[in-house]
This record gives sequence, structure tokens and C-alpha cells, in this order.
Amino acid sequence: MARLSWPDDVARERSAVVPVPLSAPRERERGFNQSERIARALAPSWRVPVWDDVLMRARSTATQTRLTPGERRRNVSGAFRTPPNVQARLRGTHVVIVDDVVTTAATLNACAAALYDGGARIISYVTFGRAPAIGDRIELRGET
Repeated sequence: MARLSWPDDVARERSAVVPVPLSAPRERERGFNQSERIARALAPSWRVPVWDDVLMRARSTATQTRLTPGERRRNVSGAFRTPPNVQARLRGTHVVIVDDVVTTAATLNACAAALYDGGARIISYVTFGRAPAIGDRIELRGET
């Protein structure tokens, strides 16, 4: 991920990486936030800070694993917010949201909406992996 080729203007203007926050119970259960660990590994290579305080969970959500795309959007709608004390820092910035896996991008889009409402000007996403969503068509090689 650190070797991703970004357009020159994006590489110059990005201000920080922002990990997708976990709910407190989920983080206690796992013992860590995987998105934050990825963000902390990427930040030195990209020469930007990690802003782990600009995006917070407004509420816990159900696991997205078995939800349809529509259910995922509803599940995370309004689940994230930016604290008022960070909005001046966010104003006009280009932030990169870091998540471990993307399926439908419902979580990333909900995070982006909160960051945009908090003042960020441009929001990019980077994820480690892509999981198939319910309804994705899996094509096997060699089969017609």
C-alpha cells in the first residue's frame, strides 16, 4: 500500500491519513484497531501524520458481514462524526481514509460524509483488500 502511485497533485496536497474508527466495544474485543495500525505503517512512507482524533464513532453499529448493500448503508448512516475541536484543523484539507477491507464502501462513504461535514475539502480512500459483497457475481476462469 505504501508504494501506491498517487497523482503528483494528490501526493503534494494530502494532509493526513485518517483510520476508520472502531466502536469501543469492538476495539476492546480485538485489542487493536486494524485500520489504525495500517495508517500508522503508511504515514511515514507518505510523510503525513495520522489524525486518529478527527473522526469518531457517534454510535456502535452491527457487524456488516452478512448485510446487503442497502442494509450496510443504513447501518452506518450517521455512525461517524468529527468533534468540534478538530474542525479548524480539518478545514480545507485533503485527507486519506484508511480501512482494512472494502466491500460496498458504505463505511468509507459514511466516514467521508462526516469528514466533509467537518471541513475536509478532498477525501481519498485506501484499503488493504476488497471483499465480495452479497450479490457480487464471481466469475471463475475457464468457465462460461
